[in-house]
Amino acid sequence: MTAKFNVAVLVGSLRKDSFNLRLARALTNLAPEELAFNFVNMDLPLYNPDRDGDALPESWRQFRDGIRAADAILFVTPEYNRSIPASLKNALDVGSRPMGKSVWNGKPAAIVSGSPGGIGGFGANHILRQSLVFLNMPAMQQPEAYIGGIADLFDANGNIARTDSKTFLTSFMSAFDAWIARHVDR
Repeated sequence: MTAKFNVAVLVGSLRKDSFNLRLARALTNLAPEELAFNFVNMDLPLYNPDRDGDALPESWRQFRDGIRAADAILFVTPEYNRSIPASLKNALDVGSRPMGKSVWNGKPAAIVSGSPGGIGGFGANHILRQSLVFLNMPAMQQPEAYIGGIADLFDANGNIARTDSKTFLTSFMSAFDAWIARHVDR
């Protein structure tokens, strides 16, 4: 089956073997076949308007092109100091500039936050939602996904080890598919 929607995946942690990267990969495996995924690199130089012209970093151009080509965005992020990681905030800034040329505008989004702690990145999830409102990105409201105890979530092959978590995350991805269909004209 040909994918119906292209989804950019943004992982808030830049760590090579981060729990949230594992979670993002697992989510793509649990998703309906209508969704095709592209992991977009967020290891970007800090946004500085002085570079948004002739000195435009190639990584910014590639990032913006990757987001522009997507129908929707899946954010998978840890929580750093009750907020989002700097890499994610920087990516939001790079994509929203120059003024009036935001690559985020109107793209439906879903947020999954994961943490070794019990509250599952609740703070990061809601801080990110605030930015998405400004960027005019309809964020899926239900179900919410705060994944606590993420360090114990995976088996040796990187799959979701707990049946209840796998069931929930599969339903989350199905809901995201429906959310995208609701917001993207085809």
